[in-house]
This record gives sequence, C-alpha cells and structure tokens, in this order.
Amino acid sequence: MAKNTVAKRRKTNALTRFFRETTGELRKVSWPTRREAISLTKVVVIVMIVMALLLGGLDFVFFQLFDIIFNL
Repeated sequence: MAKNTVAKRRKTNALTRFFRETTGELRKVSWPTRREAISLTKVVVIVMIVMALLLGGLDFVFFQLFDIIFNL
C-alpha cells in the first residue's frame, strides 16, 4: 500500500514539474506585437488562398486531361 502512495506522489510531482517547466519556457518566448501578428496572419491567409487557387487549377486541368484521355 505504501508503494501506491509513493507512485502517486511521483506522478503528481512529475506533472507539477512538467507544468512548472512549461511555464518557464513560455516566459522565454519572444512574443510578436499585435501589429506583427496581424501582418503575419495576412501573409498566411494570402499564401493559403494562392495555393488553393493553384491546386484547384491543377486539379481542374488534370481532371479535364484525364476526361479527354479516358473518353477517346
């Protein structure tokens, strides 16, 4: 029975240590300013739209190409 309480205590300490270390690492992070975050978000959205259009266009072209080939 004593082994169970020791094992539970170790798990609790490991969990506590995990959260303590995680908090310490998050304090070291260099967070972007609001303006930087907004501009980076705009870049990501624009790249996503361009890639979606590119991949959609390629999908359409290949679909038409295979449609022509298989309907000969």
